[in-house]
Amino acid sequence: MEKVGLLVISYGARATAMIDAFSRSQNYLTKIFVVDKQGNPFNIKKATEHAIIPNLDIKTICKFAARRQKKIDFGIVGPEKPIINGLRDVIEKETDIRMICPTKRFAIESSKVMQRQLFEKVVPSVNPRFKVFNPVDYRSLNEVKRDLYNWLDVLDNQAVVKPDIPAAGKGVGVWGDHFTDRQSLFNHFLANYMHGQVIVEEKIEGEETSFQSFCDGKNLVALPETRDYKRAFDGDTGPNTGGMGAYKGQGDLLPFMKTEDREKEVEIVNKVFNFMKKQGADNELRGMPFYVAFIHSSKGPKILENNSRPGDPEIINVLPLLKDDFTDVCFKMVEGNLTKIEIEKKASVVTYKVPPSYGGYENKFPSEVEVDNIGKPIEIETINETYNLRIYPASLELKEGKIYPLTSRSIATVGIADTIEEARKLSLKGISCIRGGALWNRTDIASRKSIQQSLEHMKKLDQQKQQIPG
Repeated sequence: MEKVGLLVISYGARATAMIDAFSRSQNYLTKIFVVDKQGNPFNIKKATEHAIIPNLDIKTICKFAARRQKKIDFGIVGPEKPIINGLRDVIEKETDIRMICPTKRFAIESSKVMQRQLFEKVVPSVNPRFKVFNPVDYRSLNEVKRDLYNWLDVLDNQAVVKPDIPAAGKGVGVWGDHFTDRQSLFNHFLANYMHGQVIVEEKIEGEETSFQSFCDGKNLVALPETRDYKRAFDGDTGPNTGGMGAYKGQGDLLPFMKTEDREKEVEIVNKVFNFMKKQGADNELRGMPFYVAFIHSSKGPKILENNSRPGDPEIINVLPLLKDDFTDVCFKMVEGNLTKIEIEKKASVVTYKVPPSYGGYENKFPSEVEVDNIGKPIEIETINETYNLRIYPASLELKEGKIYPLTSRSIATVGIADTIEEARKLSLKGISCIRGGALWNRTDIASRKSIQQSLEHMKKLDQQKQQIPG
């Protein structure tokens, strides 16, 4: 069996799922060199070498890679920050290691303004109405407030406020969810405006889907559709999070999608891909340059945002279902000959268990939090691991033989079955194996009620679409 060396830049269960896929290779003896944000217990166990770089600084990562470049065939990146900061550019300049992620100039999730302007040029129909507020264009706050309120008149207040830069200010705010009056919206706007440009765009009603694709720089191969649950609490209430769980159906579609919905998404993303290739991108788009959040509305599909890396949790729904060896898939991306990917016709459900501070749970439901248990070590019951259940540590740290939860999403469980409902039961079975730390989880990820609501909503939107003239 051929020996290969793999570099994985890790943060969260997304990268843990990649490491699991590599370690299960049937075609290669994999030696995995992991650069991690913390001491993830799963990654430590699977790694040939494991290094902790808490801030994932690209120069420090490059030094780690350079000292081992003769042992490493390629590298892959999970989290967005190193991609946005140009990790691929630095490593490929300083070493012979080829990286699977876009270069800095094509990491378009670094700017929401840049995304909207790109889509407006290439596929304008996917953009909601939007307006960019740039501090250099205004002499005073009164001036920008007046302009903002005029725009809110146009949108009838149905607005979404987004910072240009990821994780700047207060993040995304939505009318009706985060604010219900203009002054509250302006306060949210101002918290972002102090950090730079802000987009205020039309709020779109619809059903969300996550489109992911692997790319070798020349070809784009779409992965099955998934549905993410961003809201913290059951019933899609509470603040937005990094994602509390996700599901995929047995095939490429979600239960509420039609074949033409999927075909339209593929068409849209390929238009953007082909345009970017003409800008000289070529293999600079290697990796997953298009992880697109679509929303299907009565006016057709719209893009909420695009990311330049795999989804978390959405990629976790897919990786355990690969028929192809993931190492072979990555080699094909590096070599520029990826034309298709074989995936099991199975459903999968991911559920995250998280600490009490995540999503503001301890403030919302204080009586349900085991206060004496917060921050204490957790235990993961030993289970007979089969193909049908995976447990992937995320924001956990191994210290002196014990596993401690940190501040972000702690651990993901993945159920795999012939139906979504069966996969959901397996995912929740995995959740029940995790005890301690006052961890909690949403209980309605991929529930029948949730899926039925999506089906009914999409049917209503389709009826509205038919009533629109032209």
